[in-house]
Amino acid sequence: MSRPVIAIDGPAGAGKSTVARLLAARLGITMLDTGAMYRALALAAVRAGVASDSAADLEHLASRAMIGFEPDSPDRVLLDGEDVSGAIRTLEMGQMASAVSVHPGVRHWLVRRQQEIIQPGGFVLEGRDTTTVVAPGADLKVFLTASIEERARRRWLELKAKGEMVQLQEVVVDVVERDHRDYSRPDSPLALAEDAVIVETYGVDPSEVVETILRHLGERPDSAR
Repeated sequence: MSRPVIAIDGPAGAGKSTVARLLAARLGITMLDTGAMYRALALAAVRAGVASDSAADLEHLASRAMIGFEPDSPDRVLLDGEDVSGAIRTLEMGQMASAVSVHPGVRHWLVRRQQEIIQPGGFVLEGRDTTTVVAPGADLKVFLTASIEERARRRWLELKAKGEMVQLQEVVVDVVERDHRDYSRPDSPLALAEDAVIVETYGVDPSEVVETILRHLGERPDSAR
């Protein structure tokens, strides 16, 4: 399994990005942050004055927006050639991204792009629907989970570290609302793949989570390839 595709799924704040980044580094492959692509589209919508409930306009925007990553720096998100890595990492963009992602037309275009990116193999991708929609044939599927309170606390600390002045309770409400949208949206709802490995991240260091995933990867029947 020289160029595996590993999909990491789970609700907001479960630690997907941190774990995916560490895992990709350990394996020497590339990380794909699918959620960042929805955030970039959300930013494009805000800039264009497109409302989150305007499905047709959002689908048109998704079909035309050039969303990608710096080839040598997958943490750098590009929107029509502009580095928007910092601009998309706000609570506002997170809320907008969750709202625009419920539209099937939007998901169609971004999932199509994500599948094109990972087609050659050699990716750790993370996001809500990676194991069930984007990469159902992944070599290993992982579902990370933690309590709402723990996920909100992590998100709150991340936002504070970036200088955003938000109340913890505000983030708790945001996580609850995002969970509801993710699990109840009619197209590609957040779901547990039948063959996914469930990993609890509460109270567990991200490096230990990575070791757990690597053990499961080594147990795959074709892991010796």
